[in-house]
Amino acid sequence: MNFRGQRGDRDELDINLIPLIDVLLVILIFLAATTSFARYTQLEIALPEAAIEQDTPPALEIAVSRDGRYAVNGTVIDAATPADIAHRLALAAAGKDETLLLINADAQASHQSVVNVMEAARMAGISRVNFAAQNAR
Repeated sequence: MNFRGQRGDRDELDINLIPLIDVLLVILIFLAATTSFARYTQLEIALPEAAIEQDTPPALEIAVSRDGRYAVNGTVIDAATPADIAHRLALAAAGKDETLLLINADAQASHQSVVNVMEAARMAGISRVNFAAQNAR
């Protein structure tokens, strides 16, 4: 009597995945049925409204050429330092409330020239500064 048998007679053990998939599908259906997709807001706010166009005061314009020369409102000025530019800007902005400075700088103007204008605006008490640009075509 040979109860041990041969090595080839053993059954292969394998894991049956079908019951596992069935359980996972039931859990998925349960989660989909019980999940709430409602949005709850923390605060109810009313956003402010603004007019489409606002009246803006005329801007004070300064042009910076590629060779470092400056022009205030179309008049070429002889200024070498930010203090000189600030003096001319203060004279041009005298009597105006909240002056807007529009800087028209040439694309080839040096960075230092534009920084001088911004420093001069600070020294002249002008806090609103914009830069002009062309549309790319």
